Amino acid sequence: MGSLFRGEEMCLAQLFLQSGCEYQCVAELGELGLVEFRDLNQNVNAFQRRYVSEIRRCDDMETTFGYLEQELRKAGMKIPSSAVCPPAPSPKDALKIQEESEQLAKELREVSGNRQTLRERLRELREYANILRESQRFTGPLSWRERADTDPLIDPTLSSRHDLRVSFMAGVIHPWRMNSFERLLWRACRGYLIVNFVEMSEPMEDLVTGESVTQIIFLISYWGEKIGEKIKKIANCFHCHIYHYAEDETDRLDTLKDLLVRIQDMQKVLSQTEGFLTQILNRAASVLHPWRISVRKMKHIYQILNLCSVRERWLIGEVWCPVADLRVLQGALNRALAHSGGGGESFCQRIPCSVNPPTLIHTNKFTAGFQGIVDAYGIASYQEVNPALYTIITFPFLFAVMFGDVGHGLLMFLFALWLVLGENNPKMKNAENEIFSMCFGGRYLVLLMGLLSIYTGFVYNECFSRATVIFPSGWSVAAMAKDKNWTREFLSTNPLAAPLDPNITNVFTAVYPFGIDPIWSLASNRLTFLNSFKMKMSVILGVCHMSFGVCLSIFNHM
Repeated sequence: MGSLFRGEEMCLAQLFLQSGCEYQCVAELGELGLVEFRDLNQNVNAFQRRYVSEIRRCDDMETTFGYLEQELRKAGMKIPSSAVCPPAPSPKDALKIQEESEQLAKELREVSGNRQTLRERLRELREYANILRESQRFTGPLSWRERADTDPLIDPTLSSRHDLRVSFMAGVIHPWRMNSFERLLWRACRGYLIVNFVEMSEPMEDLVTGESVTQIIFLISYWGEKIGEKIKKIANCFHCHIYHYAEDETDRLDTLKDLLVRIQDMQKVLSQTEGFLTQILNRAASVLHPWRISVRKMKHIYQILNLCSVRERWLIGEVWCPVADLRVLQGALNRALAHSGGGGESFCQRIPCSVNPPTLIHTNKFTAGFQGIVDAYGIASYQEVNPALYTIITFPFLFAVMFGDVGHGLLMFLFALWLVLGENNPKMKNAENEIFSMCFGGRYLVLLMGLLSIYTGFVYNECFSRATVIFPSGWSVAAMAKDKNWTREFLSTNPLAAPLDPNITNVFTAVYPFGIDPIWSLASNRLTFLNSFKMKMSVILGVCHMSFGVCLSIFNHM
């Protein structure tokens, strides 16, 4: 509680960490959060320090974790987070994490690539089957039987002439490109072709964008090889998928049957591949969160070790530490030495320093929000009076003076109360919404703001901007009616023609018990009175607030 009024008394300590157990010592200090290290290698380049290779290895592992997280998001899976925070891994455990994560990423890349290949192949087979099925209406047997026997296009004596032979080209095109494709074909080929378009019977998923698109099937009948080459170039420009189209109907039917069998086999293989992919993703989701925290701690440890000075068998570091926690600091070093199993001893000693120490103020879940507001304006100097303690009352109350309303304050209070009661809920703690996270962090601040807004709302006698009648009014309307001889007929015809006259005898009976008398809502000078009241009250509160700040400055001076 002492640091609530002033910052902790700090000192500069020198750490002597024995080589071989320096990693465990810094890990133990990091879990306690007692010290702040100073950089003793300011003249050394960041790439020339001792633990650069270890930091790069941590960066590589974080890159692997980023790939795993990206694949989980693509699959629509969430990474479960646990309330238990894993400790920093030992170098042996870190090597195991690196091997397992790289193996997991390798398997995921292979299976994802195989699935993508299978999906592309299955899409091609389905498109080909749809082309053969839908194009029967244009090239079916009846259309050929209806032709005359003298038709030169089917005359067997002219079948050897390539310029008179009918060839086919089939494929699919995106519906947005169909009109431009048709116009360009007609202009480029000068009418030496017949184009037929039909919608595909089922939509296909675009493997790039993920959209479901109903493709357009086209069947082109053309004469001549040069025309065919032109059509292929134009189709490639429009990103069309072209498939082989047999001229004989029997061959097309056999191909369609073979495609249907292959589609069924491909779907089975794809289903098994997706099942195996789901297993890999589940494994990655279960270990990704603890891995990421462990590697992040490990990276920070090596960054701290790069701040220390290296001697023969020692690493020397300088830290700012609270004077009251020096014994705890030495105990943490002894525990780290025991866990590492090394010989020798790591110790700390206090050293004199002429530099002004940093400010350390311990907070809890209640005071953290108020301390954050004060720190946003500026962090107090070393051993200054901490104004956050007094802000617990002044900030919510000054807000309530501006916001005073019983209804709105009650809604704010209930919302903050819900956040306070569910503060241990992991969903609330790890919410991704930025605005909700900000409200959750300042839940106790919002709670007091709502509670004091209810109080000032009763003072202003406002509930959702409407006056309320809690106690009998101190204004006697009966005295006005008696003095002016009002009748029911007069009030029914002139409901607003009766101003409140304070000069009438016995019109003021008593003082309203609490807050503003609701009769003011009917007065013609209501805004003038309330604005004057609030302005004078704001001046009084402001002078008191500034005077209190001056008193705190006296304590800082002393």
